[in-house]
Amino acid sequence: MQRLPIATQTLYAELLEQLTVFDAQRSIAQVPGTFVEKTIRGHCYLYFQYSIPGGKKQVFVGRKDPLLEKVVRDFRESRQLFDEDRSQQQRLCAQLSAGGLVHVDASVGRVLEHLASSGLFRLGAVLVGTHAFNVLGALLGVGWKTGQQTEDIDIAADLQITVSGDQLDLPGALDRLKMGFLPLPALDPKQPATSYKVRGQRLRVDLLCPARSRSGGSPVEIRALNAAAQPLPYLDYLLQHPVRAAVVYGSGVLVNVPDPARFALHKLIVAAERSAAWQTKVEKDLQQAAEILDALLDDRPGDLLLAWDEVVRRNWKKPVLAGLATLGRRQAGTATRLGKLLKL
Repeated sequence: MQRLPIATQTLYAELLEQLTVFDAQRSIAQVPGTFVEKTIRGHCYLYFQYSIPGGKKQVFVGRKDPLLEKVVRDFRESRQLFDEDRSQQQRLCAQLSAGGLVHVDASVGRVLEHLASSGLFRLGAVLVGTHAFNVLGALLGVGWKTGQQTEDIDIAADLQITVSGDQLDLPGALDRLKMGFLPLPALDPKQPATSYKVRGQRLRVDLLCPARSRSGGSPVEIRALNAAAQPLPYLDYLLQHPVRAAVVYGSGVLVNVPDPARFALHKLIVAAERSAAWQTKVEKDLQQAAEILDALLDDRPGDLLLAWDEVVRRNWKKPVLAGLATLGRRQAGTATRLGKLLKL
């Protein structure tokens, strides 16, 4: 772990703030269309025109008058501001990349950008896995010892992902990318797919959800996403209290990621629960846990205490301690510091 320069931390904070405000102020300015005029029987009427598959569609707005003219002016001004904001965000991302901040490759970035614009993260989905680990470094103001890259995009969602009633067709959103995503057949042909992969490439999207039991279970439908997810134990702990973060790609992608302290303790649990056949993944889990723990122990120990309180409440001390013992054989210093903080 190394501390990011203050200038880089400031740029990242600015990007995240701009993306958050930008997302909260979504308006018609983002709709890919424009106002057009039509003269009918000597009178001028306004229509809003936008593209649809196979052509264009026009929606009647009303007869042109001073009030509607103001609507058109406001629309064009907001569209201009929208474009200016995007340009500024692109500059920030370019500066962050040049400054050495971990960024995703083009294919992963394109997928995340599209899913975000489709509303996946506004519905409450959370980016987990290695891409979340990389983003958490930027949030904590540190760079990891080993930049980890993967083409696996892990998306986690609660079964009741949204309280707004909004929906997203996740398979349809991936199909609209025209990248060749296809559902991966489940081991049991009677079960629905929970993963989507580009044929001939490593790029894939996995959809996960909390399991109702420690053993996981069969794929579960998430109606709000029109897709099935693979249940995983302990995942509900990871999905509580997510935080906003910016993925450095293009003009920036606003996503949700787990709370850093919960992410680290969850990695200890996962490492302890994996079988010996998954030793490579165990090493990866422990490395990620150690780096985040070091950052939090230095700067935000209170976050770890809060995350630990929830572990105790759930009666999950045993798997965390098992993971911590394994970590202690590899990163004794980190394990000792955490043990002292938690009074173990």
